[in-house]
Amino acid sequence: MNAGLVAQYAVIALLVAASLVYTLRKLAPKTATRAQAAMAAALLRPQRGAFAQRLGRFVQPGGATGDCGDGCGTCGTCGPSPTSATSANASGSTQPVTFHPPRR
Repeated sequence: MNAGLVAQYAVIALLVAASLVYTLRKLAPKTATRAQAAMAAALLRPQRGAFAQRLGRFVQPGGATGDCGDGCGTCGTCGPSPTSATSANASGSTQPVTFHPPRR
């Protein structure tokens, strides 16, 4: 195996790993944050070296800001509330869906 082929496989592996991390952060943000915090906690142990602790501080996830974009979900105000959807259905303010055939 020559060096060009090894470099090609390394680049492909890096791209696959980056897409896996991106997909995990988009589809499962709480799980990704938990995994990131566990990795940071393992790197921030006192017996680790200075480089590992610096890397742990870099990897450590930020705290929840209270913004709807951070994905914490603790306040329950992100997205439509289930009570407003059920009260709209109970009052009869919903409209039926009508499908029309495509025009030719």
